[in-house]
Amino acid sequence: MPQRPARCYTHFSGPPYTRKEYIPGVPPPKITRFEMGNRAVMEEGEVKGELIALEAGNIRHNALEAARIMVNKSLASTVGEANFYFKIRVYPHHVIRENKMMAFAGADRLQDGMRQAFGKPIGTAARVYPGTIILEVWARAGSENAVKEALRKGASKLPIPTTIEVKKIKT
Repeated sequence: MPQRPARCYTHFSGPPYTRKEYIPGVPPPKITRFEMGNRAVMEEGEVKGELIALEAGNIRHNALEAARIMVNKSLASTVGEANFYFKIRVYPHHVIRENKMMAFAGADRLQDGMRQAFGKPIGTAARVYPGTIILEVWARAGSENAVKEALRKGASKLPIPTTIEVKKIKT
């Protein structure tokens, strides 16, 4: 079955559904790595960029992976693999559920659905609030524009509005 659009899961009300030891069949997150680049740049880095959430919402694990790929690829091609360190600061703990319905011609005669159906787990999401740092990038001096552009590309993959802050740590 194809994935539902992000708007189906972005907004939340109620507590997160996170107790994986009681939930059978939770798929693992698609995020392969949470840290990329050269870790030594973090200690000596002179530029720090952050992607910060402006609204509360859920970010699905596949959206985080898409943002990770875009930021990593953009930074590797512009500043070089050895000149940046990139980290995803949020983890998809919240299990999202879907009540699967038939979606073909004549399905309305076969299935009425059910009010407040619980659903089966289909993936995980990171729950963020305003001011939460989603992605962090450290880089060497002179790469402020490259960091800002990479974070802008990554933000385009996320379903919530974000802002980018780039700071110079050392002068």
